[in-house]
Amino acid sequence: MSGHDRRSIARRRLLGALGASACVAVAGCLDGDDGADDGAGGNGDDGDGTDDGEHPNAPHLEEPGDEPLEFDRDQNCVVCSMTPTDYPDWHSQLAHESGERAIFCSSGCMTAYLADVPVDSEIVGAWTVDYETGELIDALEAHFVIVTDEDGVDDEVMGLNPRAFAEEDDAVAYLEEWDAEELTEDDIIGFDEIDADVASIYRDGRFPEE
Repeated sequence: MSGHDRRSIARRRLLGALGASACVAVAGCLDGDDGADDGAGGNGDDGDGTDDGEHPNAPHLEEPGDEPLEFDRDQNCVVCSMTPTDYPDWHSQLAHESGERAIFCSSGCMTAYLADVPVDSEIVGAWTVDYETGELIDALEAHFVIVTDEDGVDDEVMGLNPRAFAEEDDAVAYLEEWDAEELTEDDIIGFDEIDADVASIYRDGRFPEE
């Protein structure tokens, strides 16, 4: 799928009525066995990152509360098993009402998790890094710019990632740095608008064949 086609998908979704997020299983983001011993899917894995029958992206931390945890070296991204502390400009996390936590190396991996949330529990908190300030912000209230131009990738993790901004004005200002044909205000979305279409832009090829 070309970048233009992906942008068309995103824009049609944003301009139309938003339905329920598609339920698709998301495979790990890394090829090969690197990080497999750490397990992306939880404690007591069977060697491939998941327990038998367990969702591959199942969160594995149980820390009740709606405040962000401190990132540390013992954590692994639940989507790709990479170490989030290696990517302080991009790492993200969320908390479920049940107390389960999911830690991500990047906002892109967070979109993959949100495309098929493996926990039947409300998300009560989510945090990501503000692209402008570099500070951890409330992702539930953030404004995400859905960039699609791979030529714009610089010092990112896992390729493209959506840019998060605490302030809508900062998100709009960021758009002005791009060609008007590439990005418009329709490409600024909220947390609750992240779905499988968005995830496919950032982690394309990580979804099972239909």
